[in-house]
Amino acid sequence: MAKVLILSGAGLSAESGISTFRDSGGLWEEYDVSVVCNYDSLQKNEALTIEFYDKRRAELSSKEANRAHKVLAELKKNYGEDIAIITQNVDNLFEKAGLSNGEVIHLHGFMTELRCQSCEEVFEIGYEKQKNFHDGFCPSCSSKLRPNIVFFGEQAPLYEKLSQHINDCQLLVVLGTSGEVVGVNEMARYVGNSILNNLEPSNAIEDSLFSKVLYMRATEAIDEIAETIEEFLS
Repeated sequence: MAKVLILSGAGLSAESGISTFRDSGGLWEEYDVSVVCNYDSLQKNEALTIEFYDKRRAELSSKEANRAHKVLAELKKNYGEDIAIITQNVDNLFEKAGLSNGEVIHLHGFMTELRCQSCEEVFEIGYEKQKNFHDGFCPSCSSKLRPNIVFFGEQAPLYEKLSQHINDCQLLVVLGTSGEVVGVNEMARYVGNSILNNLEPSNAIEDSLFSKVLYMRATEAIDEIAETIEEFLS
């Protein structure tokens, strides 16, 4: 397992223009999250849910990785398995920064993929609408497809990988997350050496648990973060 674990949240991608569901205005205000992002949304509101994720997928086509994504991607390329990058984000900005899909663990799924509701096979569709890929049906078993996203209330199987990395990592780096979904306080207590980078304090994060706290944009903090990581791994 990696010596350094980098966990990122929506704040990292916000600097690339991707809005979070806490932002006012934009796509998230057009839809009721409880209607289109819940575990039963596909059963109760299939057309609206697919429409919402089609729009989110299309939004990604014009977004670019920011400097923080690029620096972290370069660190991963340079240090390989010594660094694990795990993100709560479903966008492909780390991939646009040069990493392969296998070099990033997407805890909550991946927006440019569809998954079969029956056989679980996963298909990469880029920025296309779901209906444009085999009319929305699995080419392997003909069952309905769905966005390869973890909806609220669904199990997130990749959290097991997060737990495995926490058990072994020696430096934890947390960027752009409120701490309301992933319990970063417990992670910081366990690891000991840790960095927190958020734009501002969060009520869900006890920043005194972190060895270094940087309240600024990720693109402004990334040089200091990268320097700390390289010193740690040298």
